[in-house]
Amino acid sequence: MNKAFVKESDNEDDEDALALAQAIPAGAKNYITPAGYQRIKDELLQLIDVDRPEVVRIVHWAASNGDRSENGDYIYGKRRLREIDRRIRFLTKRMDSAFVVDPTVHYGNDQVFFGATVGYINKAGEEHLVTIVGVDELDPLKGKISWVSPVARALTKCREGDVVPLQTPLGMDELEIISVAYPEPVAD
Repeated sequence: MNKAFVKESDNEDDEDALALAQAIPAGAKNYITPAGYQRIKDELLQLIDVDRPEVVRIVHWAASNGDRSENGDYIYGKRRLREIDRRIRFLTKRMDSAFVVDPTVHYGNDQVFFGATVGYINKAGEEHLVTIVGVDELDPLKGKISWVSPVARALTKCREGDVVPLQTPLGMDELEIISVAYPEPVAD
């Protein structure tokens, strides 16, 4: 079927590129931990080796049933195939631009760098524990913050015991760093 007759956007790749550009500052690298890179790689392989072939099989079967215009399996399958292909392109771009940084090289260091797990207390006396990770790994509910976030930028290069200013929407805050930890290196 010709794309002229289908309500589809040709700019979906442009949206992915825009999301990538907004998440990472201009001129900066796409830092990621080895575990985060492995998760992206695993998802990509799952899509390529399992999900996509299964959907292609279903679409092929549905197409063989005849009239495609009212065939729900065919229509849904083609839509799902486009979603999978879009996700594959996105993940491939992310992997191509990724710069893997192993935080274990800083094990035992008390200075905050990428991959550090930092404990801090804000001016209100609230204690927080965050891990500084790549933009593809962030999970605020699990305490994983992106290295481009304001909190991570304020903490970076500081040491245990330092008090750093942080501009928030509610005004200035102060963060006192109480702990800095890195994952222990794994012996080969």
